[in-house]
Amino acid sequence: MKKLYLIHKILFVLLILLLGCKQPKQEKPNFLFIVADDLGYSDLACMGSGFYETPNIDALASRSMIFTDGYAGCQVCSPSRATILTGQFTARHGITDWIGALEGEQWRNKNRNTKLLPPSYQHHMPKEVLTLPQALKKNGYSTFFAGKWHLGGDGFLPDNYGFDINKGGYERGGPAGGFFAPFGNPKLKDESKGENLSMRLAKETAEFMRASKDTPFLAYLSFYAVHAPIQSTKERWLKYRNKAEDIGIAANGFEEGYFLPMRKYQDNPVYAGLIESMDEAVGYVLNSLRELGLSENTVVIFTSDNGGVTSGDNYSTTCHPLKGGKGYQWEGGIRVPFIVSVPWMNLRGRLNNTPVIGSDFYPTMLDLAGLPLQKQAHLDGRSIVPVLQGETLRERPMYWHYPHYGNQGGQPVSMIRHGDWKLIYYWEDGHDELYNLVKDLHEDFDLSEEYSERRKSMRNSLFTWLDGVNAKKPQKDPNYNAEAESRTIASMKTNNLKKYEKLRRDMLDKNWEPNDNWWGSIPTID
Repeated sequence: MKKLYLIHKILFVLLILLLGCKQPKQEKPNFLFIVADDLGYSDLACMGSGFYETPNIDALASRSMIFTDGYAGCQVCSPSRATILTGQFTARHGITDWIGALEGEQWRNKNRNTKLLPPSYQHHMPKEVLTLPQALKKNGYSTFFAGKWHLGGDGFLPDNYGFDINKGGYERGGPAGGFFAPFGNPKLKDESKGENLSMRLAKETAEFMRASKDTPFLAYLSFYAVHAPIQSTKERWLKYRNKAEDIGIAANGFEEGYFLPMRKYQDNPVYAGLIESMDEAVGYVLNSLRELGLSENTVVIFTSDNGGVTSGDNYSTTCHPLKGGKGYQWEGGIRVPFIVSVPWMNLRGRLNNTPVIGSDFYPTMLDLAGLPLQKQAHLDGRSIVPVLQGETLRERPMYWHYPHYGNQGGQPVSMIRHGDWKLIYYWEDGHDELYNLVKDLHEDFDLSEEYSERRKSMRNSLFTWLDGVNAKKPQKDPNYNAEAESRTIASMKTNNLKKYEKLRRDMLDKNWEPNDNWWGSIPTID
């Protein structure tokens, strides 16, 4: 009897120990937040690409919730990056264009001959708003930033907004020296010639996690990839060039857009190589988490700051089945990969079609950490933890305000999505477009006339919100000349289409040699 009692006692102790090992989560989880630059919605294999190879991000997605209707805060970078860190939509925090874009009468220097002059915008994040890293730092977190910042210069850098360490973040939006050292980055010292930028940022991130493994941390890895200038190695170019040939190379790779040609296929071998390099860097960081024993208590989030580049820059990709890409008002400009891994939740690659947006990351991370929400800060974000737990959220409107002309060909617009419906308001002439995104993902069928009452209601909601946050609006240019604009558009369409068709043909030629070192894989095109 005594022996049986001892056996029961031992089994009870073992059970307690076993249950202790399976606690759902520790008090304060770590956060690894990864944001790619200009990565399109379908630029990952797990998001539908049959050309790009992203095994490490795919593996992350397989243990995450994938939000099919996940959005960036804007169709260009700086505004959406500020939305992530403040939890506010662009019209509220005031950064409505990429920082450095011309505004007001200066816009005329672009010689675009447009109807409107874009308004001024904030050139740095507001300091009066409590940012995500500041909120976490107040609650005992160590905070780290690596990579692209593009939210202000001196006095407005990552360490001015709650990050303890900054590796590589400054005012520029692209990799000054390209993706191979020398980087030309004042916040990131070169270590060896030819070093890969994405992997260097990954190693800096891993080193921070190693040094901070005994305290809760936020590691914010903000890749410069896959922003132009797109670059790769000869080996990776050849791999994807041959893959394109095996799939079948179309005779023509572009179609006419409103202002610039748009890429029709994912067949850019240099861009594919750049994506693979970034994916390799993601794998390095995730492996480091496992080696440090931190995987079970680290929330990992992966997203992009805007859609992929179908026009402008290096015309890198297509966001099919979405329409358009970076800079555009269509889904290809704002819908992005939105992947959330919470180790103590059984997510396992679940797809969820709840509309979510970059402003939601801030309250969601506080909620996952068991910290009080900062509702006076993240005014436009809401926690999506209930969705991660299998619940539903009440529908809410989401707003975008881009009163500018994009480098990629986009027009000044404001937008609202509510439920299945999306309304686009065009500032040039005041017309609306209305789409049912569930039935018409490619936005081919404007239903603004057929559903005129819905159009009016959504436009009223949009303008009520814009007026409520004192959104700045574009103004008519008194110097506007319709004939001059028509000539400009016709010239851009004709010249760019020929130019980029030739570049695509050259790049897919088996004898292509862009330069003597392959690091500048895409030549500059005036």
